[in-house]
Amino acid sequence: MLASLATVARSVLGLALSRLELAALELGEVRNQLLRLVVAFALAVVAGCFALAYGTVTIVYLAWDALGWKILLIMTGAFVLAALCLIRYARGMLRDGKLSLTATMAELKSDRDMLL
Repeated sequence: MLASLATVARSVLGLALSRLELAALELGEVRNQLLRLVVAFALAVVAGCFALAYGTVTIVYLAWDALGWKILLIMTGAFVLAALCLIRYARGMLRDGKLSLTATMAELKSDRDMLL
């Protein structure tokens, strides 16, 4: 009886270590995806700032004689559209599940189902 209990305990410990290794591996992958997301967002912010600073001044200066104050509304609409596109890209990355632990969660669920 003690030998079988020891075998069961050893098996449970092996299973737990296996799941822990899988979780560590997936966390490494999630970390890489999160780093890519942060870098993409930071570059988008920097590019947006430069675009705002240089592009707005240049376009407003060149178009002021022809359009007057309406050029300011046009520029605002263009920058809002650019911001919405960048937000959509970031949400798409999150929606694709690149930051989730799908394999680990599936294995843990199957372990739970097997034990219960």
